[in-house]
Amino acid sequence: MLRTYKFRIEPTKEQREKINETLMYCRWLYNALLEQRITAYKRCGVSLTFYSQKKELPTLKKVCEEYKSVHSQVLQNVVERLDKTYQAFFRRLKQGEK
Repeated sequence: MLRTYKFRIEPTKEQREKINETLMYCRWLYNALLEQRITAYKRCGVSLTFYSQKKELPTLKKVCEEYKSVHSQVLQNVVERLDKTYQAFFRRLKQGEK
């Protein structure tokens, strides 16, 4: 028999602010990475990959101080979600879906 438990978390005001700040930085990163992919393809005909964009994250953290507060795996997850979105889009395009 499998037991499950459900816990309700009540973050403090500081924790809520930190969560919102992290989500804001993730949103900015996602949009910047998306713009980077679009621009690279339009200007150079190059498709950026998950790994090529992931390699830039340490440099981003050095240049943009605010990203130092976000855990590296969270930023990697943003790159991964963008890549999965791209893969799904082109798979649907190849299959003739809308």
